[in-house]
Amino acid sequence: MDIGKKIKNLRTLNGLTQEELADRCELTKGFISQLENNNNEPSISTLQDILTALGTNLKEFFSDDEDEQIVFKKDDYFLAEYEDYNITWLVPNSQKNEMEPICVELKPNATLTQDMPHEGQEFGYVLKGKIAIYLGNNVYKVNQHETFYFTADKIHYIKNISKDVSKIIWISCPPTF
Repeated sequence: MDIGKKIKNLRTLNGLTQEELADRCELTKGFISQLENNNNEPSISTLQDILTALGTNLKEFFSDDEDEQIVFKKDDYFLAEYEDYNITWLVPNSQKNEMEPICVELKPNATLTQDMPHEGQEFGYVLKGKIAIYLGNNVYKVNQHETFYFTADKIHYIKNISKDVSKIIWISCPPTF
């Protein structure tokens, strides 16, 4: 870990000059400069003072947490192609998250594999086409630009009931796909 670089990044994020940071910590501007250039190492108590002035602490500073990816592009997606439908996972490795968003494309009259009852909820938005949701003993028709939301405590699946490909954004919480 490059301590000097990390301190400099925090200082600039806080909009402070080296002199301003030094004043807040009762240090010299030269010490801060040497520290940021890795020409000096602070004691633990000095580092704590610097981090406090920068709005953080030792635990956060030395955390190895990588920045969480927020935006996902087409190159990040994973596509699984089947005979009657395609599933695109829109967030890589989302099965380890609390929800799993996918995009489903169903050919005309195609049926997505039946899902057994499980904990959680399902949400979907029909981008294109018209589908039927089979939920237990009930059938619900969902048109283009309509949504569905249900508790997944019954056997459920969807079927494309339009003459063209239907496309659905589907979110399962917790992940099941």
